[in-house]
Amino acid sequence: MDILLLDALVPEAVSWLETRHNVEYRPELADDMTALRKIGYKTRGIVFPRHTVVTRGFLDFLPKLKAVARLHVGTDNSDLEACKERGIKVIHASSANVRSNAEYLLTSLLLLYRRGLVSALMGKRHPMSQLGRELHGSTVGILGLAPTAHTLAGMLSGLGVRLIGYDPAIHHTAPIWARLQIEPVSLTELMSRADAISVQMLYAARFKGFVNDKLLAACKRHQLWVGISRSDLFEEKALAAALCDGRIEACVLDGAEANFLGENSPLKDLKNLFVTPRLGSQTREARLRSSWYVAHRMHEAISGEQHSSLDSTRSAPMDLELPGAVSPSQWAEPEFLIR
Repeated sequence: MDILLLDALVPEAVSWLETRHNVEYRPELADDMTALRKIGYKTRGIVFPRHTVVTRGFLDFLPKLKAVARLHVGTDNSDLEACKERGIKVIHASSANVRSNAEYLLTSLLLLYRRGLVSALMGKRHPMSQLGRELHGSTVGILGLAPTAHTLAGMLSGLGVRLIGYDPAIHHTAPIWARLQIEPVSLTELMSRADAISVQMLYAARFKGFVNDKLLAACKRHQLWVGISRSDLFEEKALAAALCDGRIEACVLDGAEANFLGENSPLKDLKNLFVTPRLGSQTREARLRSSWYVAHRMHEAISGEQHSSLDSTRSAPMDLELPGAVSPSQWAEPEFLIR
């Protein structure tokens, strides 16, 4: 077998690969590492889902492997050093989900500003009477200038939102702030001035617990938070305290690491914390972009074309018509794509 799919590509991308390679779709193997090692012994490329961890020990059982790929952003579930040593190319669709994540953050902000709408949609006959707010004229703090922030900033600016921002890795004099029409401020100013905070910081180990008691002490009361960053960025006890005492009125986070809402977590059962299961990247368009990107890069990798072991090339721009691709309205929705 040439390529093993443990995660679903769109049917057109699979068909394109099948004209060039022997391809199998076996999603059940993602949770059975013993069976995966056996069937993957002669496999040259594998597309992994988010939760499957690729370790050095696992790679020892796959001597023919030339490429590992994921449809989502991030390489933290793959041992990059071990892949480099073995000449295995690591492929991930680095920009395919940028617009879908930005729209998720915008949607979350709109819903938090108008929480009565959620109550009505849930079928409550008498939705909460709290007056909503308009995004226009409010101040939104951008915490982290990951690529999603660039797209989100344009969306919010178009709605008449005042933008302030902070990123620990970007100096306040960098031209990117002016280009995105974001006023760079200190971290304390960001917390004290913003009506809402959007978190899309790129995660690194040094940022574990970045959102802590000291940071949240400066919160403007009744602040709204949305985020797509790893939940390790948040110190659970500090976030719970802010959600309970009114500093943070409500918070929506997309995805969470293990135990973030576990039995012993202070965040468990808080009524104003909403955690969604990685919905930010779950759009037809994002899946189309990431599928074609992974398909083309996987074909290149196992066909012997030489690239660096970590593929840093941007995935297809959001309006690019890829060879062989069709518009989202033209491809069917097989059951495995409805997540």
